[in-house]
Amino acid sequence: MTTTTNSPATPRAPIEGFPPVSQVAFVVRDLERAMSLYEPFFGPFHTMDGSVSQALFRGRLCDVKLDMAFGRSGDIEIELIQWCGGESPHGEFIQAGREGIHHLQFRVEDTDAWIERVRPLGYTPFWYKRWSADIVFAYLERAGDPLVIEFLQMPHEP
Repeated sequence: MTTTTNSPATPRAPIEGFPPVSQVAFVVRDLERAMSLYEPFFGPFHTMDGSVSQALFRGRLCDVKLDMAFGRSGDIEIELIQWCGGESPHGEFIQAGREGIHHLQFRVEDTDAWIERVRPLGYTPFWYKRWSADIVFAYLERAGDPLVIEFLQMPHEP
């Protein structure tokens, strides 16, 4: 078997200090069905209302209703998200006929600083919410790349 490596036209050095993946998130049409399907791999799941109000989405303040379930695979959190209405990346994903892996989350100390650090790689924020001085999330995308990344700034639980 021959292995080939695809490299970008201009190789880039890894970003110093880039955190490990903390979460893999799936957008699903039916949360109960998805929990049943994935329970053997990532369960047990716990659920919550993940609705967000007044988040900046594509330049506008928008509300969204989300139902969520959380499981684990080792150190990685698995998030299942069902879009129930409103405007968000999850609604776009479902309305485009998609379902499945949606984004990778990275826990960071300063979301805004990390947004600027990845901007030279073509990433731009398109969903952003500052809940408080120390709790902030941002979803980022780049042209030609179907994967969304999320930076989450939130104190770790003791």
